[in-house]
This record gives sequence, structure tokens and C-alpha cells, in this order.
Amino acid sequence: MAQEMVQEKGETLVDPIEQHPGFEDTESKVGLWGHPLHAMSVAFPVALTFCAFGADGLYWLSGNPVWAWAALWATGTAFLFGLAAGATGTMELLMVPGIRIRAAAWTHFVIAVLLLSLLGANWGYRLYGYEAAVLPYGILLSGFNVLVVMATGWHGGKLVFDYRLGTSKGS
Repeated sequence: MAQEMVQEKGETLVDPIEQHPGFEDTESKVGLWGHPLHAMSVAFPVALTFCAFGADGLYWLSGNPVWAWAALWATGTAFLFGLAAGATGTMELLMVPGIRIRAAAWTHFVIAVLLLSLLGANWGYRLYGYEAAVLPYGILLSGFNVLVVMATGWHGGKLVFDYRLGTSKGS
């Protein structure tokens, strides 16, 4: 339903985006038994991004190489699971008109692509010497990844909770 604004002169303004024929079509088209795959798959790269930062911090505090090794695996797994989450999110963005038409969805997409790039860089940086990679640049990159994952998570959550984009309405 279009929200109308009234100007001082009595003219009614209508949002052209809300008038688009596919504006209300926001239900997920990429799912498994009614459960949206993108919403299910984003938890893994988000959690692993935080784990990598935590492992870097524990390596810095303890000097135990097992934490550097854990950070290597967390960054790599976050990147690979992020690719899967990104693929399902991109399919949703391109297949669902009510998602595609909203600027907020594109903002989430751009920040998520930035995050994937940073996760890949973090993992690649560690592949040839994971202990030496932690200090100082690995932990800084992991910390920046945490900030970016928080930003993209905020925007993604806003899309789901405020606009009900990419969810399933049930049958």
C-alpha cells in the first residue's frame, strides 16, 4: 500500500517505487521446504568472522600457534561459506522483483561483496605463513572484517525484519 505525503499546497505525493507492479513480491524463491537458504546460510560466515578475530586475539595474548592455525581455518571457512551465502543472496536479489527494486537491498549486496573480498584477502594472506600473518596485519584485517560483517548484517536484518524481504510467507 502506497504511503502518501501531503504537501502544504494540498498536492499528494506518491512514491514511484511503491507503485511498481512487483513491489509487494518479496517472498523468497531460493529455499528448501519453505525455508529461505540465504537466511540460513549467512550465520556461518558471520560466526566464523568473529571466531577468526577471537583466535587472532588469543594468539596475540598467548603466543600459542594453535590459535593462528585456528584463525587460518576460520578465515578460509568463512570465505567459502560466504561464497555460498552470497550465491543464494544474489539469486534472491535478481529473481525477486520486490527485493530488486529497493535501494536498501543493493546497499546490503554491495557491503556483502566487500565483506567477501576482505574475507578472501584475509584467508589468502594467511595461507603461506599463518603465524607470521597474525601480527599486526592479520588481526587488523580480522577486526575490520568484524566491522564490515556487522554493517552488512545490520542492513540484511533491516531488510528481513522491517520489510520482510526474502522470507517465506508459508503455504
